[in-house]
Amino acid sequence: MKIAFTAPMKPLDHPVPSGDRTMGRLIVKALQSAGHDVRTASTFRSWRREGGNTIQGMVRAEALAEADRIAQEWRQDGYRPDLFLTYHLYHKAPDWIGPFLSGQFDLPYAIVEASRAPKREKGDWAFGFAAADVALKQADAVAALHHADAECLRAVVPGDRLTVLLPFLDAAAFQEVPEAARIGAMPPLRLLAVGMMRDGDKTRSYEVLAKALERIDDLPWHLTIIGDGPNKDRILSLFREARTTWLGTLPPDRLPEQYACHDLLVWPAIREAFGLVFLEAQASGTGVIAGDTFGVPDIVVNGETGLLSPEGDAAAFAANLQRVLDDPALADRMGRAARKHIAENHTLAAGAKRLDDLARCAIRNHSHRQEAELT
Repeated sequence: MKIAFTAPMKPLDHPVPSGDRTMGRLIVKALQSAGHDVRTASTFRSWRREGGNTIQGMVRAEALAEADRIAQEWRQDGYRPDLFLTYHLYHKAPDWIGPFLSGQFDLPYAIVEASRAPKREKGDWAFGFAAADVALKQADAVAALHHADAECLRAVVPGDRLTVLLPFLDAAAFQEVPEAARIGAMPPLRLLAVGMMRDGDKTRSYEVLAKALERIDDLPWHLTIIGDGPNKDRILSLFREARTTWLGTLPPDRLPEQYACHDLLVWPAIREAFGLVFLEAQASGTGVIAGDTFGVPDIVVNGETGLLSPEGDAAAFAANLQRVLDDPALADRMGRAARKHIAENHTLAAGAKRLDDLARCAIRNHSHRQEAELT
C-alpha cells in the first residue's frame, strides 16, 4: 500500500542523531521491507522546547500552512495514499498535518508511538495537549511502544484502535559476531555505558551509574563509556579515571563490536521510553543492568536477559551489579538469553509484521467508522 509518513517530534533527516530519529527510520525501513511504498509527506517539526498558547498557536498556523501546501501538491500530482502514518505524537509535538490531510482526502490515519500525560492538560502545554488529543481521537489505529504509555492512552483511544507495538531494530549487524567467538565473562567484568552527554535525563542516568559504581568500588570491573556532548567534562569527572575508558561518539558501524566485547551494558535509563541501546546490546549477546523505567521491562526480560532495578535507585542498581560480579557466569547466561530474545521478538522482520498489522487495522477501522456514519 501507499503510505504517507511524517514525524513531528524529529524528522528523519534531522542532523542530530538520537534514538527517536533511529526508530523513525527503522519504521520506514520495516514498512518498505514489507512491500509498502512509503513517502515522506512532510519534514515539518512541531516539537518546541517551550510551551504556551502563543508559541503553540504559531506552530499550529505553520503546520496547517504546510498541510495545505501538501494537499495542493497531492491534487496536482494525482497522489492519494492508502494511509497516513504519524510517528511520535505527544503534547510537545502535536500533529496537525496528519489529521488535516486525512480529513481532506478521507484517508485512514494511524499513529505509532503516542504518549499522553494527563498532568499537561493544564498549564503551558495545554494547547499542545488538546491538539494531541484531537489527533488521537481521529486516529483509526494508535500504537504505543510500551504498556505504560498504552495505559495512559486508554482514556481517549478505544480498545479496538489501541495496541502496543514493541520496538525493534535491524539486528543483522549486531548478530554477526558468532556466539562461540565471544570471550566468557571473567574478572574484571567489562561494563559498557552508551548515552549522549546532554542536560536532563541523560546526565541524571550517568549520575546514578556513578553512585552505583562507588558502592562496588572494591570489586573487579572496568567501565567503557561511549557518548559525547556539552556535559562531557562534568560527567567524566564523576568516574574514576583509572577504571574508565571514554571512547567519545562512535559511528553506528563501530557499535556492534563494542557491545560484543563487553560483558554487560549498564544504564539506569532515567525517564527512558525504552532505550534502543538495550535492543542493540541484547542483539549482540550482551546482558543488561538497567532501570525499570517505562518500556524497558517490555524489551528486557528481568532475571533472564538482564537485571532491572527501580528507576533512580543507585543502591538497587549496585546490588544487581554485585550479583553478576559475584557470579560472572551469570553475564554469559544473560547474554545468550538476550541474543535469543531479540532474534525471536525484536528483529526488523518482527517489526515489519507488527506495522503491517497496524496499517491494515487502521484501514479496517476507518471503513467501519465510515459505515457507522452512514447508518
